[in-house]
Amino acid sequence: MQNIKRILEKNLKDRWDSNKVLLVTGPRQVGKTTTIKTLCEQKGNYLLINGDDPEDKLVFENSGESKLRNIIGDYKTVFIDEAQRIKDIGLILKIIHDQIKGIQLVVSGSSALEMANKMNEPLTGRKWEFNLFPLSWSELKSHFGYFQNSKNLPNYLIYGMYPEVITHPNDAESILKEIAGSYLYKDLLQYKGIRKPEVLDKLLLALALQLGSEVNYNELSKSIGLDRATVEQYISLLEKAYVVFRLQPLSRNVRNEINTSRKIYFFDNGIRNAIIGNFKPLELRQDTGALWENFLISEKVKHLNYTKWAGRYYFWRTYQQQEIDWIEEVEDNFFAYEFKWNPKKTKVKFPKTFTENYNPKKTLVVTPENMDEFLV
Repeated sequence: MQNIKRILEKNLKDRWDSNKVLLVTGPRQVGKTTTIKTLCEQKGNYLLINGDDPEDKLVFENSGESKLRNIIGDYKTVFIDEAQRIKDIGLILKIIHDQIKGIQLVVSGSSALEMANKMNEPLTGRKWEFNLFPLSWSELKSHFGYFQNSKNLPNYLIYGMYPEVITHPNDAESILKEIAGSYLYKDLLQYKGIRKPEVLDKLLLALALQLGSEVNYNELSKSIGLDRATVEQYISLLEKAYVVFRLQPLSRNVRNEINTSRKIYFFDNGIRNAIIGNFKPLELRQDTGALWENFLISEKVKHLNYTKWAGRYYFWRTYQQQEIDWIEEVEDNFFAYEFKWNPKKTKVKFPKTFTENYNPKKTLVVTPENMDEFLV
């Protein structure tokens, strides 16, 4: 299968030759290296420094301006992969940016936490930041065409959209087990606050089993044997490793609105299913609704990230169990969405409490038939 064109490639091209470092973060195995290499090759010869390679690290670390000039030579493009592994990488990038003119620096990393810690201060005003996630619905629609992509939808809900899963569908389960076991939070284990990786496994399993439900930190802490503060810290770290993300509730002091809970979703359905060890087809599952919700919300988050959307998004619920899955707020206008895999089974009516208090400009029940209206 030919390479699937990524939205990131165009976003990077738009900022090329902007006299700033192009900084790309995202989970391992989503195609950062392949995408950036493809673009660098289009631009001509480039220098590749691999932060996972001990020899590359040894040469590149502790380098002053003179040594860096020798390393770069006549190259006009320098790509530093897994940059968070390199000591003092922020300072090194600052030296290249400030002292060696005419160089396009492209930098990738798998840990938002480490990248931020090492680069935010030295690269203030010197960088454009981008994310890359597993493949998106729109990228796959462009590659396969609308008809074939729609036929693939049940597989996406079960196996997710990591590039290797899409290109090697017969090996999807083993690929996902390998990613979930070896790569998922590899960089987090280097972090000083993580002492017991088995606790992360317990936490991820608990989160995976609660998919689509509100998360109670106190209950989580009891079930995995950690205090609440540590549970919240670990979830924050899992967010920075691009494993999960949190969705907050919309609350504007309307009576009976829930305003303290959070929902937690996975960036990829396949990773979630690998964690719980369940790759059964949809017709044999009890969690199809939750998988559909996770798929749509993760796809929407990818889309909004790639387009640099400036609004806010939430879920909404009251203590009387009235709920709306997804709400967007743009300039004080609200757009409300409910997700139904099989809408014929349930009649959907948006709660009066919500519509009267927020006066949404749009309400939509999102199904497999009209999902493209939501994912744009």
